[in-house]
Amino acid sequence: MKKCMTFLGSLTAAVLCCPSTALAAEGAKAASAPIPLWLCIPFAGLLFCIAVLPLIKPEWWESHQPLAVAFWSCLFILPFGFFYGPGRAAETVLECLVNDYLTFIVLLFGLFCVSGNITMEGDLAGSPRVNIILLTIGTLLSSWIGTTGASMLLIRPVIKMNAWRRNRSHIMVFFIFLVSNIGGCLTPIGDPPLLMGFSRGVPFFWSLHLFPIMLFNMVLILFIFYRVDMKRYRRDMARGRKPDISRPGTKIRIRGLHNLIFIAMIVAAVILSGMLPDMPLFKTPEGHVRGIHIFGEVVLGFPALIEIVIILAAAYLSFKTTSPEIRKKNHFTWGAIKEVGILFIGIFITMQPALAILKGMGSQLGITEPFQMFWVTGVLSSFLDNTPTYLVFLTTAGAIGFTGGLATTLGQVPVKVLTAISCGAVFMGANTYIGNAPNFMVKSIADENGIHMPSFFGYMGWSLAVLVPVFLLDTVLFFR
Repeated sequence: MKKCMTFLGSLTAAVLCCPSTALAAEGAKAASAPIPLWLCIPFAGLLFCIAVLPLIKPEWWESHQPLAVAFWSCLFILPFGFFYGPGRAAETVLECLVNDYLTFIVLLFGLFCVSGNITMEGDLAGSPRVNIILLTIGTLLSSWIGTTGASMLLIRPVIKMNAWRRNRSHIMVFFIFLVSNIGGCLTPIGDPPLLMGFSRGVPFFWSLHLFPIMLFNMVLILFIFYRVDMKRYRRDMARGRKPDISRPGTKIRIRGLHNLIFIAMIVAAVILSGMLPDMPLFKTPEGHVRGIHIFGEVVLGFPALIEIVIILAAAYLSFKTTSPEIRKKNHFTWGAIKEVGILFIGIFITMQPALAILKGMGSQLGITEPFQMFWVTGVLSSFLDNTPTYLVFLTTAGAIGFTGGLATTLGQVPVKVLTAISCGAVFMGANTYIGNAPNFMVKSIADENGIHMPSFFGYMGWSLAVLVPVFLLDTVLFFR
């Protein structure tokens, strides 16, 4: 770990001292036009607003989020267009919006809509034992319907069962740790980085090798959760709070269960989006993915378009076939998806220089050891999109020239190195609210339901106290 920290410090110093030599996006075209480090300022500024403004100007932030996003996005786009030309600026932004943000927000929208049409009713009250069971189910489910799917499916039942409690924000924090992140490591369906690995030759069920690591993390984090939750549960009981249970016994009723069909549709759409690009029908003679030409080299691929159509159809059918009464019982509103959609469009746009510099420097970082791959991939995935970060270091590992390991389209990658990259990208998305898509969604839904969630830095305090020690143990036990 000391070597990794020394390396990161040296890298940071080198980049700061020589910002003009920072490399741009992959490819010869980008290499001829280097991107300076100062273009990352808008990304840092937007993150600062997300972290600080809800604390010092909550009412202003609530009503002016689009203005802040537009300001920081323009602060990147205009200088970029001035130095590199409006054509390249337009192409960069459209590439980001069409091929990254569009599928991202449509997937979130679809799962948000479908899960909002499923409600759980009954006499099961939130207690440390019940919460442990729910978190365990959610963690194991995440790899099979995705971290976003599991999060959206279970967040409302968890909130309902713990509605009687005063101290419950910690439940949401551990929910994000486990269900929204760590649980998604076992299949390519679980988290987008693993889907990208699958499309580059990593076998579909290879990720099941990560089960011992996931189980170790899950047990350890659940043990910590139980201790914290029991303490706060007893505090609530001592204050006279009791669950509203009309009759003894445990009766649970799930309404809108037919919506599981639409969740299966969405999962199938995600799998197809990873498989179709490799089929000859969807490839041009030059090997590019066929699609609708947008601008310059920006193309909306037919596989992505098929995914979008299936997901939107699932959302539409879910609403058409489900009683509005169920959404009313779920306190369903559009606020959470609206907030995520606004903030993440700015994040996706302004993080482009940081991703470009990372892509350009990936092969020069001198990272070869599993523990280095785990921490560097993980730390960067905490603040940048974990899918391109995963691809950067998978590509780097494939280009190193290892002679043994797993054969991918990018080269031979040792199993331990691939394990480290995969775990870093999936696990450490839990370190911040913006580390993984469902994190912010869970926070927004919890806020809507009257749960006072930790601030951006408050949440990071939880992750530093709970997750970082667990990840250090992972380093010693699995990646040393």
